[in-house]
Amino acid sequence: MSLFDKISQDLIQAQKKRDTIRLSTLRMLKSDLKYKQIEKNSPLSEEEELVVLASAVKKHKDSIEQFRQAQRNDLVAQEEGELNIILEYLPKQLSEEELTDLIEQAIQEAGAVSKADLGKVMKILMPKVRGRSDGKLVSSLVTAKLS
Repeated sequence: MSLFDKISQDLIQAQKKRDTIRLSTLRMLKSDLKYKQIEKNSPLSEEEELVVLASAVKKHKDSIEQFRQAQRNDLVAQEEGELNIILEYLPKQLSEEELTDLIEQAIQEAGAVSKADLGKVMKILMPKVRGRSDGKLVSSLVTAKLS
């Protein structure tokens, strides 16, 4: 079952339970997935669906940060609730140890020796960790390893 189908089924369940936060979040996700599907003009692959969800996670994290700076705790709580719902649909997140191992493998594979090789390493690494780790975290860890 594709992620789109799972979200569609869960959307119906949220409607029946009258779970407004889950309902609005799932509608947003379904809309994002459908928009991307229309843009591509064909069904999305599982990896493409994960990219859409990862983008939604990033948007919510950025919103949470902005709302915290503006001291809007009510909106922070709402965004965190939505973020938790989105995270349920992403694969299990990589532990720091697993991520470090993947980074070291990518550095060896790319033959990277300095920060100038960051792009080569990220090109190899990102398809392996997409949806399972935050891109900013990955980038900072790779930069630290190459320093």
